[in-house]
Amino acid sequence: MALAQPEIPSPQELLAAAKRFRDDFAAVQAQIGRVVVGQRDIVDQVLICLFVGGHVLLEGVPGIGKTLLVRTLARAVSLSFGRVQFTPDLMPADITGTTIVAERELDDGRKERAFTFQRGPIFAQIVLADEINRATPKTQSALLEAMQERSVTVGGTSHMLPDPFMVLATQNPIEQEGTYPLPEAQLDRFFFKLISRAPNRAEMSEILNRTTGSDSSEVSPAISAEALRGHQRLARLVAVAPSIQDYAVRMVLATHPTPADTTGPSFATPQVDKFVRLGASPRAAQTLILAGKCRALLDGRAAVATDDIKSVALAALRHRLILNFEAHAQGVTADSIVTSLIQTLPREAA
Repeated sequence: MALAQPEIPSPQELLAAAKRFRDDFAAVQAQIGRVVVGQRDIVDQVLICLFVGGHVLLEGVPGIGKTLLVRTLARAVSLSFGRVQFTPDLMPADITGTTIVAERELDDGRKERAFTFQRGPIFAQIVLADEINRATPKTQSALLEAMQERSVTVGGTSHMLPDPFMVLATQNPIEQEGTYPLPEAQLDRFFFKLISRAPNRAEMSEILNRTTGSDSSEVSPAISAEALRGHQRLARLVAVAPSIQDYAVRMVLATHPTPADTTGPSFATPQVDKFVRLGASPRAAQTLILAGKCRALLDGRAAVATDDIKSVALAALRHRLILNFEAHAQGVTADSIVTSLIQTLPREAA
């Protein structure tokens, strides 16, 4: 028996759904703006991840509102919220949960003991992994299965996580003492890596007005879980022309240094060949396409454009490049390499 094919909406239905998508996106954006000052680009990119089902890594020095942003997002949507404060003594079971022996009373009055799974804070729809690089790699890896498979395995039994599910991790710059750099396999599972900046003069003044006075802003849920799931399904229906998909593919391949024994075409620039040890994975191409689809919907279009890919490339690629020693010695960053690729990669294949 053949499986039923999913119903594909007409262009008119897709554009109508895109309007609801934009309206709900703007509503959540407005609720966050009641509390979070500035950081408009960061907020927009976090919401793109939310509306396509991706995870976010927020990096910045302490005290610039990373945790506040995540808490406010959780209040602006009708989703359950869990927080894990990562510390060096945190264990994986503190995140995923553990199996315990619990006693229960039977109908006849007798008591019996049985193994019961006690869920950890990962069983929430929005999970804040605060200062994730403060924990050891063993504990950091507890999130790997959850972020990719949307489930956790404890004692040989798999437990499904709620839907939708999103991890927002914060980290301080790795130069600080007492931190552990995230392993490459974990970094690759983050949809975007976003860099939080310090507030400017006007924003600092507004922060003081909001936090040292008597007024307090209340955040109300602007979207339900069911509506969010619908938007996540809608984003995958946006069309991508073969030439646009090829542009995303070439963008990712351009992050790979040219192998010494290659005989085929290489898209790497001299800068990539000189400073990059390992390029982005296929997950990066998936990220470019999905984020591009979201950008198209926000612009009222039913198809992805090249500029949609370019606008999300930095956040999608910066954490997926592994630089060599020469890059670190010369102060070359992944951001500068990706920015150069965005500026120089031809729109059309040669």
